[in-house]
Amino acid sequence: MTRFRLAILILLVIATPPANAADALWTARTQTVSRQIVAYATVEPRSILRLRAGAAGIVENLTVQPGDRVAASAELGRLTGPAIDALLAARRAALDGAAATLKNAQQELAIERQKFAGHLATRGAVARAVAALSNAQANRDSAQAAFTAAEDMATIRAPQAGRVLAVDAFSGERVAVGETLLTLLPANDLWLRATAYGTDAAAIGAGMSGQFTPADSGPAIPVKVRSVVGALRPDGGRTVNLDAANPAAAWLDGETGTVTLDAGTLSGVAVPTRALILDQAKWWVVVHTAKGDVKQEVTPGPSRGALTLITHGLAPGSAVVVGNPYLEFHRGIGERYQPPD
Repeated sequence: MTRFRLAILILLVIATPPANAADALWTARTQTVSRQIVAYATVEPRSILRLRAGAAGIVENLTVQPGDRVAASAELGRLTGPAIDALLAARRAALDGAAATLKNAQQELAIERQKFAGHLATRGAVARAVAALSNAQANRDSAQAAFTAAEDMATIRAPQAGRVLAVDAFSGERVAVGETLLTLLPANDLWLRATAYGTDAAAIGAGMSGQFTPADSGPAIPVKVRSVVGALRPDGGRTVNLDAANPAAAWLDGETGTVTLDAGTLSGVAVPTRALILDQAKWWVVVHTAKGDVKQEVTPGPSRGALTLITHGLAPGSAVVVGNPYLEFHRGIGERYQPPD
């Protein structure tokens, strides 16, 4: 008899629901959270510079290698050969002749002015000497520009500071006019290119700020959206171009990671993430009402910690089931199940 009573007591303890059954419900309340858009991104060069041969010739003293950093206007090599040497000699001779003519014109003007001061020359003679000096100066400047242009054609020079990406010629090689010799990446000319999809892409605008987190767990780099490309990619994504907030950002060409953009705020009702149920590609929660528990389709938003914001489908103050919601959602499924014949 005693064993029988003990068995009944154990059965009652197991079958009786806990006194604090209300703890299995969550009252949904309105919350406003910051909206963040996360996209995959890659650091890419904004532009590259191709140094081309200004004249046909033979490459000489080209010693840079891929990865080398070069300063602006640094001489990286030269072009030599009969054609270039002859051109430089002709331009140098023309410059020397123009310089000599300019010197003679300066001396002639000085003489005429002395004569005019002693009443030995007319004002017209001085004016003609001034005009001759002006013409000589113009010819000398023109000859100097022509010689400088020839020097530029014969010199392989970095147009601006940067890093060598590729060396397309080597010392001793004969090259034609316009042939690529070097490829440079200008200094501080990297930007970030991200791809966003769907409503996230529509919410991104120029000037939006955020941060880029490298995949190698390096320090985050503040960024700002420069532009959003209007045309869609083949996969339906939209390209977003971003600049570093600091022009001297420590990132590398080809580096990958994620970019997180601040996209304002989003309002909704917050529920514990464990209350959400995915069924037939839709999200649901179980709401406790006076008539019993009912299924409610919802649209989840961003999650913050253990809570998820519901943007549509749930009213503030709703009592959401959080104690075994999955079992409650599928309660009675056995009654609807039809075994095969």
